[in-house]
Amino acid sequence: MTARALDGEAVAQAIRREVAGGVADLLARGKTRPRLAVILTGENVASQLYVRNKMKACGEVGIDSELVRLEGKQDGGRTLAAVEELNRRTEVDGILVQLPLPGDADKTRVLHSLDPAKDVDGLHPENVGRMVEGAEGPRPCTPSGILELLKRSGVPLEGRHAVVLGRSDIVGKPMAILLLHENATVTICHSKTRDLPGFARGAEILIAAVGRPGFVTEEFVNSGAAVVDVGIHRIENLDAALDLFGPDSRQVAAVKEGKSVLVGDVHPRRVAPVAAALSPVPGGVGPLTIACLLQNTLRAARVRRGLPPRR
Repeated sequence: MTARALDGEAVAQAIRREVAGGVADLLARGKTRPRLAVILTGENVASQLYVRNKMKACGEVGIDSELVRLEGKQDGGRTLAAVEELNRRTEVDGILVQLPLPGDADKTRVLHSLDPAKDVDGLHPENVGRMVEGAEGPRPCTPSGILELLKRSGVPLEGRHAVVLGRSDIVGKPMAILLLHENATVTICHSKTRDLPGFARGAEILIAAVGRPGFVTEEFVNSGAAVVDVGIHRIENLDAALDLFGPDSRQVAAVKEGKSVLVGDVHPRRVAPVAAALSPVPGGVGPLTIACLLQNTLRAARVRRGLPPRR
């Protein structure tokens, strides 16, 4: 058996088309175009790339965007001040604080200072509470994207046993809550879990968000499970590429040419023969995180214009 690919690119494109239609609907009603402001603090190279991709995606669906760039290795309270200014600006519908922040920043204070109505990452405690109780509100983008991927790919959720590997505030915890709202039976595992592979093998749906390249092998996967790989790592080592992808893979060829390649938390060569479905890296969860950011921005714009959250 070779796992069916859970095509995040295709699902993300469908969501983007829906968002573009929603923006067109706002304009047809005589409303102003949605606007997202992104705060980028520090010199994290990966964050700079992510922000460029997010702003490009906004333009493609008709959402205006602006970058608040705070250069330098120290925060010095600048991110908090930027959030407070954007909270006051009535033309801004959504605010995204790109994480991680520099080490001297108080991330909790920054996120708690967001206007909940403009919090398009769903990380303000008011929005977290609304998610827990199942009330309307923005959901964290990566877990929301994973849910979209599973549902639109025809993976049954109700009554199924889902195991989430990882308990982060951004992915693991909200993922478990969203799956519970879909009537799945959920187990959360983490670095202190005893017999981690044993728990994981009990899953019909396995969400891998552990932050370790190729960590999840066939030992973790029940035959026929749907596996979603949340991780993304760059590798340049030839031995690692041979182990993860096999000698005849395009990834090994790329590493031999001196290039880096991407891999997730799942060992693709060892898990693909066991799982029924597997999200690839790249092309799985990543595009959906951005698509759901666009969803959340459109939702915030509709609510701030006195319209229902969804068309």
